[in-house]
Amino acid sequence: MIGIISYGAYIPRTRLPFSVIGGRPPKEGGPERSVAWNDEDAITQGAAAAIHCLEGFDRSQIDMVIFASTTLPFQEKQAAALVARVLDLGRAVQTADHTGSTRSGTSALRAAVDAVKAGSAKCALVIASDARLAAPKSGMEVNFGDGAAAFLVSDGEAIATIEDSFSVTDEITDVWRPTGHDFVHTWEDRFVIQESYTPNMHAAISGLLERSGSAISDYDRVAIYAPDARSHGGVAKASGVSKEALQSPLFGRLGNAGTAFAPLQLVAALEAAKPGEKILVANFGNGADATALATTDQIAKLDTRRGVEWHLGRRRVVASYDDYTKAKGLAASEWEAGTNPGLSATILFRERDDDLSLLGQTCNQCGAIQFPAQRICETCFAKDDFDRVRLSDRIGKVVTYTFDYFFPTPNPPTVVTITEVDGARIHLQVVEIEPEQMKIGQEVEFVFRKIHESGGRPNYYWKGMPKPA
Repeated sequence: MIGIISYGAYIPRTRLPFSVIGGRPPKEGGPERSVAWNDEDAITQGAAAAIHCLEGFDRSQIDMVIFASTTLPFQEKQAAALVARVLDLGRAVQTADHTGSTRSGTSALRAAVDAVKAGSAKCALVIASDARLAAPKSGMEVNFGDGAAAFLVSDGEAIATIEDSFSVTDEITDVWRPTGHDFVHTWEDRFVIQESYTPNMHAAISGLLERSGSAISDYDRVAIYAPDARSHGGVAKASGVSKEALQSPLFGRLGNAGTAFAPLQLVAALEAAKPGEKILVANFGNGADATALATTDQIAKLDTRRGVEWHLGRRRVVASYDDYTKAKGLAASEWEAGTNPGLSATILFRERDDDLSLLGQTCNQCGAIQFPAQRICETCFAKDDFDRVRLSDRIGKVVTYTFDYFFPTPNPPTVVTITEVDGARIHLQVVEIEPEQMKIGQEVEFVFRKIHESGGRPNYYWKGMPKPA
């Protein structure tokens, strides 16, 4: 039975209240949106969602990774290959990026299912992640949000199968971002809704219903992409979706997460679904597509995932709009980002096991774990007798820490620690913690983040985050 066997999500903890965008203090309980902070981007979000998706599964079985995003940090460098390395998936894995449209998340999921059905892959990891920028104080800035979703597709104990799908393609200049531009652009709102969004979504949904011989009332949950809450309600009403079946679009809590928006709604639907339910997911971008899924008995057996609800429950509110613009690189600064070659590509290549995969080593003589890898065991002095071990999915404990007020960050200080992981000691920044909450013995889990930018490109490493209760 080919289908989705696991899912995961990531929503940044940081929230930007609409009141702060308007120049007022944060309003408790008011509408807000998620924001990828200064050390987060589509890559780090996607890696986090994938880690949550893969919890409890054998990573060695994955032979395909598809990464979908419209905000890839590189135009010529695969995000899928980078994340495969971060996840320690090995070299014998197919990788591909899907981009150019917010619809690429669902098209990547269908491509993975088709690959498994065709036999060209046995187990495919699909990641959809976006961190889009809108012009400051614009209407899109309020409606946007950042986040990622991940799905594992295989032939086995599927929790949900894809029963049918239908797509329409349309060439229209409605929402776009040219090469070299930071901000997403849109034509006049009424034109976009009336001439592109509404007719294309209607065509995709009605086409799926006709092709599958089903009615909208047959679906227990319906997830619909939308640029804003009003147009979402309009398409849902025109399609005849009942209030009980309509999946919340999470405007005012998450926002439109671009490529990840429809996939995140699918994750939320799977979190709440019971065996035997039918789910319809409609997505938009250069046309639209609609996908019908059916849950199986296996969904009740899947261990609890870190999904949409878990992440929405974690919040850190941005206190001022200036903090937001600094974190997103929108504030004027004395120095522009450098265009020099940056860090040595040779060093990055040589240290990728340390920096990207966070691989340590276990001594075969005494069992001691060390990081980074070296030839001589620090404990028993055995030479060249080690097995590699992945440290990123273990829990560390802070041994000592300091506050760095000089490292560039929108919210100084940077918390810098020495953290012990089963005997190995790692120099580690700890994020998502207030200075007064930091303590010796603090338990942390590892999150993949940007460490800085050099040479006009992001450079990544692992950081610590307080272990959730």
